[in-house]
Amino acid sequence: MSRAVLLEILNDMRIFLSSLEVEQLHRELLTYFGLAGVLDECEALENAWRDPYNKREIEEFIKAWLRRRRRVEEAVIKM
Repeated sequence: MSRAVLLEILNDMRIFLSSLEVEQLHRELLTYFGLAGVLDECEALENAWRDPYNKREIEEFIKAWLRRRRRVEEAVIKM
């Protein structure tokens, strides 16, 4: 299950999210990297995480996703 791989990635990065946030990030991550719908999403994500270049790209994507999410939350709070 590629969600388990994502949870390991987040754990390695010391990022803790709600299950809803993990699900949203999971969908966006797989879509962004073209892994959505591949035969074995779990293995594809795991292999991408092992590759140093892809690992850096995945980390940057997750950090950017978190920044966007926080900005949206802050905007909602200001309303």
